[in-house]
Amino acid sequence: MTSSLYDRDIERDDRMVTRSLKIVVAGGFAAGKTTFVEAISEITPLTTEAPMTQLSIGVDNTGDVRTKTTTTVAMDFGRITLGENTMLYLFGTPGQDRFWFMWEELVRGAVGAVVLVDCFPALDFFEQHQVPYVVGLNRFDGKLRHRAEEVREALSISPNVPVFPVDARVRGDVKRGLVELVTFAIAQKRAGRAPQG
Repeated sequence: MTSSLYDRDIERDDRMVTRSLKIVVAGGFAAGKTTFVEAISEITPLTTEAPMTQLSIGVDNTGDVRTKTTTTVAMDFGRITLGENTMLYLFGTPGQDRFWFMWEELVRGAVGAVVLVDCFPALDFFEQHQVPYVVGLNRFDGKLRHRAEEVREALSISPNVPVFPVDARVRGDVKRGLVELVTFAIAQKRAGRAPQG
């Protein structure tokens, strides 16, 4: 009797083991990383937003996001439950060059990255670290500034890397982007190739 109860407890414990997957959301300053994480996280995201001050003038270019008043200085963190025992953890990177030392820590153990693209350095970083990545073209104000083919050519993105439009404010768009990444990362692993061929 005691033995069978013990065996059932062991089985229950095995079923309760939680698997976690880590995804990095990266890109340059004001690319939409914090917004991306906030749009999909089931918890209130942990953010390390700090107010932008006069000292950032001439250093941080907000580009098309003229209303931006804060910036990520360490990371953003969000969570999604995928199943009874599977959790997806999202880590948004800081965008400015002076905070890029954080990327080394954030990429450890990641299954892949969604890069909200605006620059070569973000793509180069994941290629050098052999981390699978997909490229999201953020639609600021609902407008896509460049077509996927134009961005792929301009940034010399490998033909096998998915490049797709995304509105970082829209949960459905963010979800599709994460599915693109996971599908791509699985395909790369099965092919036994370096992530970006």
